[in-house]
Amino acid sequence: VDCVVTTAGGVEEDLIKCLAPTFVGDFSLKGKELRDSGINRIGNLLVPNENYCKFEDWMMPILDQMVLEQNEQGMKWTPSKVIARLGKEIDDPESVYYWTSKNNIPVFSPALTDGSIGDMIYFHSYRNPGLVLDIVEDIRRINNQAVYAKRTGMIILGGGVVKHHIANANLMRNGADYSVYVNTGQEFDGSDSGARPDEAVSWGKIRVDAKPVKVCADATLVFPLLVAETFARNFDALSPQSKML
Repeated sequence: VDCVVTTAGGVEEDLIKCLAPTFVGDFSLKGKELRDSGINRIGNLLVPNENYCKFEDWMMPILDQMVLEQNEQGMKWTPSKVIARLGKEIDDPESVYYWTSKNNIPVFSPALTDGSIGDMIYFHSYRNPGLVLDIVEDIRRINNQAVYAKRTGMIILGGGVVKHHIANANLMRNGADYSVYVNTGQEFDGSDSGARPDEAVSWGKIRVDAKPVKVCADATLVFPLLVAETFARNFDALSPQSKML
C-alpha cells in the first residue's frame, strides 16, 4: 500500500473507537428518540455524544501542539500530516491510522474538515487561533505519487470524494493500470459514486487497455474476502522480513 485516501469520518471514527465504544443498533431506530437520548446513528451504528466529548478532550492538546510547532518551528500542516500525527498520538494498534503512521503510509483526506475533526478545529480556532492546513501541498503529493509511479492500481471502496480523488490523481498519468471498485452506487442518478469504470476510461483516469472491475456489493463484506484471497494469501512472500531470510 503506497497511500490511502479517506473521508473525515473514516479518520475520526477510527480514532474515537479507541477512546470509547461504538454500538451496533438498527437502521430503523427513530431519530427523535436517539436525539433525546444523546445518541448519534451512523447507519446501524450508534455513537453516544459522550464519545465526541472524549474525542474533543483528546484532540485539543494535540491541536495546541500543532499551532506551537507551526509558529515556532515553521511547520506547514497538511491534512495528511495531521492524520499522521493523530495516528502517532492515538498509539493504539486497534487504529488503522496507528499503522499507517507507523509504516509511513500517507493518508490523504481532501475533505478532512467535513466531520467531527472539522468541528474540533472550529472550536479550537476560538481558543487558540492560527492553525493553517495547506491542501495544495497534499494535492501535489498525491498527484506526483501517481505521475512518477511505474504502474498504479486503485482499490476504491464506496464512492464520493474519495473515489474521485484517487481516480483524478491517476488522470495525471493517463490512467491507472489496475482498478477495482466495490460499491452499491448506480449510474442512473448521474453521480460519480455510481459511475462505472468505463466512464473513468473516457476521462483518462483508467487506461484504455486496462481491465477494470466493479463489484456491486457491500464493501464491508466483500473487501475482507478480497484481501484474504490476495494480499493475505501472499503476505509471507511480500513482507520485507521474508526477503531477509
